[in-house]
Amino acid sequence: MAAHYRSSTFTAQNSIGHMICRAHNLFLPQIETLFEDETLTFTQWRVLMSLRDNVATTCADIARNLRHDNGSMTRLADQLEAQGLLSRQRSSTDRRVVHLALTAQGKKTVETLIPRVVDYWNVLLADFSRAETETLIKLLIRLIATGESAAQEPEKQRRAS
Repeated sequence: MAAHYRSSTFTAQNSIGHMICRAHNLFLPQIETLFEDETLTFTQWRVLMSLRDNVATTCADIARNLRHDNGSMTRLADQLEAQGLLSRQRSSTDRRVVHLALTAQGKKTVETLIPRVVDYWNVLLADFSRAETETLIKLLIRLIATGESAAQEPEKQRRAS
C-alpha cells in the first residue's frame, strides 16, 4: 500500500479530508439558498432524493447517510408525511422497522426541484471537461466506498470479540 502523505509535509491545504469539508461547507449554504422560496428545505429534498433513488428506505438509514440523529430525522419524516410527500409502512417481516416511500406528490416535488440543483452544479463545473467531471465522480465514489469499508472494520472486529 502506497503512502500518499508524510507527517513532515502534511498540511490542511493538502489534506483530502480538509478539502472535502471545505467544499461541503462552501457549497451547502449556496445550495440551501436555492430552496429559500420553497416550502421544502434542501435537507428535506435530500431525504426525498434518498427515497427516490433507493439510497435508503428507513429513517435510521437516511439518518446514517445524511449524518443526522435519528430523532431529528423522525421529525423531518413527520413533516414530509404531513405535507403528503412520503408515506410510512411497517415492515411485514420486522414490526420494529418502518419503511418510508415517496408519494406521487413527493415524486413530483422532488423531480420539479432537480433542475435547480443540476443548474447549480453545472455552473460550478463549467471549467471542468466532461471527462474530468466523470473522473471526479468515480474517484469520490471510490473514496466513499473505501471509507465505508474502513468504518465497518471496527464493527466487524467488535462483533468477533
